[in-house]
Amino acid sequence: MELGGPASDQEDRVNNDHIVRLHIQLDDVEPAIWRRVEVPLTSTLKAVHDVIQATMLFEDYHLFQFEVGDRRYGYPDPDWGDDMRDARYIRLGAILSRGETRFTYTYDFGDDWRHSVVVEEVVAADPMVDYPRFVDGARRAPPEDVGGLPGFEEFLEAIADPEHREHDSVMTWYGRPFDPTDIGLDVITARLAKLARRRAVGKAGFEKFRRRIN
Repeated sequence: MELGGPASDQEDRVNNDHIVRLHIQLDDVEPAIWRRVEVPLTSTLKAVHDVIQATMLFEDYHLFQFEVGDRRYGYPDPDWGDDMRDARYIRLGAILSRGETRFTYTYDFGDDWRHSVVVEEVVAADPMVDYPRFVDGARRAPPEDVGGLPGFEEFLEAIADPEHREHDSVMTWYGRPFDPTDIGLDVITARLAKLARRRAVGKAGFEKFRRRIN
C-alpha cells in the first residue's frame, strides 16, 4: 500500500481484524503519567491524537504533531515548513509496515506536552469490544494552559496546600479540586465511547457505499 494512500479492500479486511496496543507516557514528569490503550490498526494518526486527548483529558484547544522517524505529521501549515504531512492520511498499519514502533506526540507548542508512544503489540480484535478501548494508566494529566512543566509543578503545590499563598488564585483559575491520582476513568470511558460510536457510524457508511458501488 502506498504510504498515506487508500487501503485495498483486502488490506481493510485484514486491518479491521487487528488492534494495536499503545503505551503513551508524558515525558519528563514524575511520578509518571501514562495510559495504555487499544486502537484499530486502521486508525490514522489523527484518530490516535483524538484518543490521547480523550484519555489525558485534554480539550483539543491547541495544535499537535507526531514525529515518526524523520517525518512529522499534524495539520500542514506554511509556517511549519513544507515537510509537515497530514495526520489524517497516515494509518498506524502503514507506520508499522515501515518498522516504526516508537514515536513522539507533542500537544500545545506553548506548554509543550511531549509524549512517548510505544507500540506494545498487535493482536486480534475482540469482536465483542468497541474500539478504541482504555486498558489502564496512572495519574491525572496537567490542566490546559497551566504553563508547561514548571507551571504544573507550581500548580500541584498550590492546589494541595490551603496555606499556600497561591492556593486561592489557583482554585479560582481551575475552578474545582484536582486529585493527581484520579485519572478520571468515568470521563475517559465516556469520551472513548463517543469515539467508538463515531467510528461505527463511519464504518457503516463506508460499507453501505461499498455495497452500492459493487
